Amino acid sequence: MKITFLGTGTSQGVPVIGCSCPTCVSTDPRNTRYRTHAHVEIGNLNIQVDAAPEFRIQALKHSIPKIDMVLLTHGHADHILGMDDLRRYCDMRDGEALPVYTNEEGEERMRSIYGYAIRGKPKEYGYPAFSLFRMPSRLDLPAGVIHSFNQRHGNFESLGFVFIERFTSKKLAYFTDCDSVKQKAIERAKGADLAVLDGLRFKAHKSHMSVEQAIEVADKIGAKRTYLIHMTHHVNHAIAETKLPGKVRFAYDNLVVDLC
Repeated sequence: MKITFLGTGTSQGVPVIGCSCPTCVSTDPRNTRYRTHAHVEIGNLNIQVDAAPEFRIQALKHSIPKIDMVLLTHGHADHILGMDDLRRYCDMRDGEALPVYTNEEGEERMRSIYGYAIRGKPKEYGYPAFSLFRMPSRLDLPAGVIHSFNQRHGNFESLGFVFIERFTSKKLAYFTDCDSVKQKAIERAKGADLAVLDGLRFKAHKSHMSVEQAIEVADKIGAKRTYLIHMTHHVNHAIAETKLPGKVRFAYDNLVVDLC
């Protein structure tokens, strides 16, 4: 199993438009953050987790060869406004719509924004087509299983995921855009080979976990490695990482982690 971090930033991205803070003018590439989304390879399946506005740029950069399904954590703009660029992957499916799994709010936003593409097959070659499915608590696939969990995201809900690869038993926990992680999700994620956690900034926030909260969750999960994502420009990578415990690090755009 492998995860590629296509974006690790918050909804404004980093650098922030019009900002000249040390992080936004930094030459450290780890301080340049596209909006949060990731690509997970489990067995022979390529799974796209969210599609940020920069998806097309990153798909080309990382030569993503195919997408078998999409998991949308929720329907906020920074997580779904790259969906139309998946049209090329629809071309590769010989006229079959791309399956998209999400929650109720994600489904509503998809229908509102991409109503023209919610259909069994593309209108014609070169057009997108998505089949929407409500994400079950357990999704069994030939390559493994994906457990999903409802998470509080301020006044909204998002989905967190635990991927378990069938033939290697490798486990990846992915919890973004949440102000906490429920005990049930922590129990399922325990002992993960890799945990990916929302860690917006050091200061508390009403709809995201702070770095301190993320560290507490990381300690409960006890993963071999933990990466924090969805950071604002208040997190300067090199400086902030010195404040983290040994097994916790900040992720950065284009980081690839192979769990094998």
